[in-house]
Amino acid sequence: MNHDAPLSSRSPHRLTGLRRRVLTTAQLRAHGVTPADTNARCRPGGPWQQLLPGVYLLHPGPPTPEERLHAVLLYAGRCRDTGGVPAQPHADEPRPPVRYTDAVVTGLAALALHGFTSAPPLLSLERIDVLVPRLRRLRSTRCAHVLREAALPAPVQIGGFPVAPVPRALADAVAELDDAPAVRRLLTEAVRAGHCEAAAVVRELNRARLLTRPHVVDAVDSLLAEGRALAEDRLYRMVDEHGLPDPVWNVDLRLPGGPDLGGVDAYWPEHAVAVELDTRAPRQDDDDTEWSEYARKREHLERLGITVVHTTPRKLRDSLDQQATVVRTALMASTEREPAMYVVVLPR
Repeated sequence: MNHDAPLSSRSPHRLTGLRRRVLTTAQLRAHGVTPADTNARCRPGGPWQQLLPGVYLLHPGPPTPEERLHAVLLYAGRCRDTGGVPAQPHADEPRPPVRYTDAVVTGLAALALHGFTSAPPLLSLERIDVLVPRLRRLRSTRCAHVLREAALPAPVQIGGFPVAPVPRALADAVAELDDAPAVRRLLTEAVRAGHCEAAAVVRELNRARLLTRPHVVDAVDSLLAEGRALAEDRLYRMVDEHGLPDPVWNVDLRLPGGPDLGGVDAYWPEHAVAVELDTRAPRQDDDDTEWSEYARKREHLERLGITVVHTTPRKLRDSLDQQATVVRTALMASTEREPAMYVVVLPR
């Protein structure tokens, strides 16, 4: 089948081969179909239907989830393709590559594409959230829910569709949800399934000004606890799998008869090396107090001769071997340093 041949030149029998196709008015016109022809074919009982303004489905049955996504992206953005027809071809035809610009799928539809089991399946969604540049004059209609943004996030390509990264998709989904258990499930799955780190989610929720909603705050507290637990598990695994000496875990340090020096996640007393896991996440009311307190604690410990290795959940997830090397190097270097001051180690 020649995709570049005008549609008007096809016989009615050949036109049936275009089922499961999504095209715009301009693309149909480029293939020789006039607006009058399109309107005639979209009449009740006709072979085509209009999904969105200027976007048509070239078969009479219900659109598939993929066809709805194509339709929303064609309506909201711009499309480039190398085959002349930016849509899903017939099952026995090769699919031409498609590139959409100025439109990014987000919200629950994006989470479904990312594989979230706690997100509704695409087939059940009444609308699809799509990000477009703020200056676009475009309205939400039918299944297309338009969200304007000054700068679109760099999309992830999933199945040929431009999809918002998980933290942004979560923020856009949570903005529309009042169901506290549903919000908690989505946020928890994001971290537990390894889609992203808790801090990245909280940053997006903070940017979207969602941290004033009580049910979101409660879910974030659970999320941060989940993120810390996973990061601690990775820290335990790093010590075990890389043959590091066993530290004492989750302890408070203090000078004999003196003030509390603060807690650390792992400590090697014979080497005076500590690991601190930074799971801080930004909040709307945050200032520099928490960071300044952390920095003062670290400087105090290092003045006492204790080496503090700072790590984050993301570093432990993405570069566990490298983090193990950093800790091993600090342990080996302890023999070349001046002896540290004696500190009391207490369980947290």
